[in-house]
Parts: sequence; C-alpha cells; structure tokens
Amino acid sequence: MIIREIEEKDNKPVEQLIRTCLIEFGANKPGTAWADPDLGNFYHVYRPEGSTYWVAEDEGRIAAGCGIGPVPGYPHICELQKMYACQEARGTGIAAELLRVALDFAKEHYEQCYLETFHNMTAANKFYLKHGFIPMDKPLSATEHFACDAWYIKTL
Repeated sequence: MIIREIEEKDNKPVEQLIRTCLIEFGANKPGTAWADPDLGNFYHVYRPEGSTYWVAEDEGRIAAGCGIGPVPGYPHICELQKMYACQEARGTGIAAELLRVALDFAKEHYEQCYLETFHNMTAANKFYLKHGFIPMDKPLSATEHFACDAWYIKTL
C-alpha cells in the first residue's frame, strides 16, 4: 500500500469510501460528513497552504484517507479531517501510517490538532487515545458536523 497526496482522479473513490463507512456506523445523516457539500471535491478543498489530504492506495484502489485543514478562528490549531479506512484496511497499520504522515505535516504549520468523531466508532476512539489525543468535553467550536459526539485534541 502506498500513501500519497490526493489527486483529482481520487475525488469520487474517496467520496465512496467515506459514504460507505458512514453508512456502516449509522452516520449517513445531516450534521456529519455525509452532508458535506465538498465531499466529492477534496482535491480542490485541500489545496490551500496548511491543508492536505492523503490517500492510501492498494493496487489502484483507495483503501483509506485523511486530511489536515485549519480550524476557523484558531490559527494555531488544525483539524484531522475525514479519516476513514475500508474494512479490509482496518487493523493493517495503514491508519497509523496515515496519521503519522498527517501529524508530521501538521507540526510544520500548527501547534495542536483537533478532531471530531462518534462514540460508536469504538476502534477509532481507542486509536486516537493510543496516539496521544486527549478527550474534550465539548467541541472546539461550532462546525457543520454538529452530530459528532466525541472530540479530541493533541499538542503537536
């Protein structure tokens, strides 16, 4: 599996990966990435400085992905965004490698990394704790992902 920055041709496969994962966890509803109008346009969304999206590609198929983007109103804090892996890629170590790449990038631009997720994504929550993210009692700020019910932050 190789990790690389997103290319324009990856937009639809990444959107399909995310939608499949959201359905799996019952998060295919408003207030989640499901309703994000830019879901199929990551190549363009993650072009500005301080933003990047990476994919893990396995024999031409997108198996996982994650992004780093700014948090409006918090210039020293980024957000780990839309980190998803297909079922076959889970437990292979690819998520840890994607996170390492993303946080290495984040350290060049930010002081802390924030993320939003769901409590029912049990393995994801354990993964974030294992990698040094600290649970928060409430979201950092109001976002379009108001349905999320678990928030974390990590000093870089």
